[in-house]
Amino acid sequence: MVQHSINNIEFDSENDLDELISILPIRVQDYINTHRDKEHLVEIILDLGKPPEVRFPNSQETIGEGEVNHVDLQSLISRISEFGDDNRAGIERTLHRISVIRNRKGTPVGITCRVGRAIEGTIQNIQDLVMSGESVLLLGKPGVGKTTMLREVARVLSETANKRVVIVDTSNEIAGDGDVPHSAIGKSRRMQVPSTALQHQIMIEAVENHMPEVIIIDEMSTESESLAARTIAERGVQLIATAHANNLENVLTNPTLSDLVGGTQTVTLGDIEAKRRKTQKTILERKHDPTFPIVVEIVDRNTVSVHKDVGKRVDEILRGKKINGEIRWIEKGELKVKKSQNYTNGENNNSMIKLYPFGISKGSLEALIKDSGASIKVIDNESNAKIFLTTKSHYARKPKALKNAQNLGISVHVLRKNTKDQLKKFLEKYSGGVQKIKSSSAFENNSSVNIALEEVHYGIKQIFDGEHRIELNAQNSFIRRLQHKAATKEGISSISIGEGSNRRVVLEKVL
Repeated sequence: MVQHSINNIEFDSENDLDELISILPIRVQDYINTHRDKEHLVEIILDLGKPPEVRFPNSQETIGEGEVNHVDLQSLISRISEFGDDNRAGIERTLHRISVIRNRKGTPVGITCRVGRAIEGTIQNIQDLVMSGESVLLLGKPGVGKTTMLREVARVLSETANKRVVIVDTSNEIAGDGDVPHSAIGKSRRMQVPSTALQHQIMIEAVENHMPEVIIIDEMSTESESLAARTIAERGVQLIATAHANNLENVLTNPTLSDLVGGTQTVTLGDIEAKRRKTQKTILERKHDPTFPIVVEIVDRNTVSVHKDVGKRVDEILRGKKINGEIRWIEKGELKVKKSQNYTNGENNNSMIKLYPFGISKGSLEALIKDSGASIKVIDNESNAKIFLTTKSHYARKPKALKNAQNLGISVHVLRKNTKDQLKKFLEKYSGGVQKIKSSSAFENNSSVNIALEEVHYGIKQIFDGEHRIELNAQNSFIRRLQHKAATKEGISSISIGEGSNRRVVLEKVL
């Protein structure tokens, strides 16, 4: 049995690879079998009228021995199980996935064969989180290894932790094709899903009929599944699931997935409450506790970014703060951790916070900084700043420097007016050389999110008052999504126009 090492993770290369190779056209079989990187094969692509392609971790190669024809495709299809409604099939008792592309008449014109592997050690950097009993959501782009990690989670929880684990396997991708699941899932039980539209029903059935301690789900993508997951979590069952998203913010702004991390709702405060909170009257808040209190962003097969307190992280995002996860990676077989350094944790006492002022007197600001003892350094380039400071009137004009800062993720503080008193109050947060940001700080009080929501609600009021079209100021994609959501809630049509940093939301009266 041959062993290989990828990023210090040992795995068994005996992955029934020959079973997959045997269903391919002869010329493709010969090419792969003589290839030096055969054991690291990732995918085989067969598209009608094109030469076959094979993909390895660091290369994509064309087999120049004739184009793929209908005979090649039909021969392969005849050797595998039937395709489901998601156009996926498999080879019994293997983890390989075969996906088909069809023309408008339903005839196969392309096939993707993805190699499935059972790799031990892939959850070394998150095993403590999985064993904690808390529900964990894994995020990452396609092909980054989410399903491989789920498979290993199932094995570890069912064998090492001796828990009752049920896998809801929609495409037979976690536990392989056929009635007998692959041994890679350990002692876990597997429930197959006859149709992708029924995944949420099988999730509930698993809890009601089979008393699991853990449920594992791959590729959550609908509101029904989000609701089912929340119901399951409320019954005390641990959930381990994946979703196609790069980070926590992507999930929060996705209408079908945001419920998994607490959801959002627009709240209009009364004058007294807004004054008490020292914030805008219209704000965005988290709707409820997250279904998944832990979110893992998979950076690559060796590195993850972890958010342990998702409710708190979501609250910070909604206040306009930039968040960072806890970075974890494996180095020489050992887990390495770099703690997150979000703004709520404060800055290093010896560091100077770089601030770029726009529409504010640099001389007056520097004099006040000196008097207050704030650990702030005024700079001339917004691209190198930690903070972009401006006034409400300048913010409304959306200058180029502001757009650049927002695109770079730089925190924006907005003062109501350019007065000495306003500047002093702002600098009090940083006096004594330590950044002191509390829940009522300028990040929350003057966040770009709340200002943008105030603008969209004013625009909606104008539409109700008779205007047919209101064009809002340009915003980044995150804020635009929130504006669209607010408009939809009020029954107002909205579209995005413009390109790049000039892209903005337009509200329109529904005729």
